[in-house]
Amino acid sequence: MDNTSLQKIKDALAKSTSIGIVVGRDPSLDHMASALSLYLLLKQVNKQVVVASPSEPLVEISSLVGIDKVQTNLGGDAGDLVVSFPYLEGEIEKVSYTLENSFLNIIVKAGEHGLSFDEKDVRYVRGSGSVDLLFVIGTPRLSDLGELLGGDKLRDAKIINIDNKAENQGFGDIVLVSPQASSVSEQIGDLVLSLGFHIDQDAAQNMLNGIIDATKNFQDSTTSSLAFEIGGILMKQGAKRVREQAATSAFTPRLQEEKRPQSMFQQEQQQLEEKRNQLQSQTQRDEEQNKPMQKPDDGKAPIDWLAPKVYKGSSNF
Repeated sequence: MDNTSLQKIKDALAKSTSIGIVVGRDPSLDHMASALSLYLLLKQVNKQVVVASPSEPLVEISSLVGIDKVQTNLGGDAGDLVVSFPYLEGEIEKVSYTLENSFLNIIVKAGEHGLSFDEKDVRYVRGSGSVDLLFVIGTPRLSDLGELLGGDKLRDAKIINIDNKAENQGFGDIVLVSPQASSVSEQIGDLVLSLGFHIDQDAAQNMLNGIIDATKNFQDSTTSSLAFEIGGILMKQGAKRVREQAATSAFTPRLQEEKRPQSMFQQEQQQLEEKRNQLQSQTQRDEEQNKPMQKPDDGKAPIDWLAPKVYKGSSNF
């Protein structure tokens, strides 16, 4: 990624108050894994972010972390009210609410050492139902997003287009389209690492799953060097390379291929052993047939023992 694009994304993130992440209809595991990984990491840095798709997630991608957060819109017309206050680990025991005289009371129960903030530190942010920064993941055309972009939701939004398809139309304010990349997940991994994000295990597993899906478990001939590089980093963060489904589809043919020579070798050995046994049996039979007949030994010499021996030739003299 070039430094100019990276700096533009840093500036856009710093200025944004509401971020949207969208994928097209019926996204692949790679595309949804990319979107959810980015969603999880932006939530970690306390960004207000929503992830959306024009269609409900397919069963094939239901194992991704955060899949339950995917919406079919970018938010209501009136937006959300966000109440924010400083937080230190352990100072809040729980947050609850009560309804009293048509008022909703949000109760922040202090921990053992009390709260470190007071009323003046509490902030209230009212969303407009629109986003000011939009990441479009793995989508060649804006029209592929359907009703997600209806109304005025993108009136002032800056669009970041991330894709690896050659047919991508190159829309958006920041375009990160790289046909050389074998997966969008590796592009997102490269982006968040360049931005200095800490990748936790959930986001790492999502991205690694996306790379595995797009590269056929790194077996596809188009797998890029970036995929291997990012994959190694993700595994260092706790992601596991072999998912049950991926392992079954990617490794079974190879295992069968490895077992075939061993089976043939065993068959050849068995055939040689059978031939060897047959040869030994035949040899034993031949020896038995050629063995001279022995008469019973009664302790007496044969009758003709002392008789003169006359040589009989094969021709007459």
